[in-house]
Amino acid sequence: MDVLLSIKPEFADKIFNGTKKYEFRKAIFKRTDVRRVIVYASSPVQRVIGVFQIKSILNDSVENLWKRTSEYSGITKDFYHQYFAGRDQAFAIQVGRISRFKKVKTLQDYNINFAPQSYVYIENIVA
Repeated sequence: MDVLLSIKPEFADKIFNGTKKYEFRKAIFKRTDVRRVIVYASSPVQRVIGVFQIKSILNDSVENLWKRTSEYSGITKDFYHQYFAGRDQAFAIQVGRISRFKKVKTLQDYNINFAPQSYVYIENIVA
């Protein structure tokens, strides 16, 4: 099972250049069989640009998760704390093997008509 995640282009680029090894989320997938993330770079790019394997999914208090992930967070501490403001728990998807597409794809290539707010499950499609 895959998920397609909307990620800001600056953060998507950091994932594929290896400087961001964690993708932070306020909520995580309900399904436990998700193995890959298909990366949709949101506006202004608005294209599916690559895929990465999920190495692990971390769940901890906001403070502890920052301590565990800050070195390869790809974001500032201020941005992190603004994102998780008012939350007790935080999630981080640890980026495994990455593959940036040579030819970007559209959401329509995945039978999706609009960008998901956070994520959408993708079944039986070769990324």
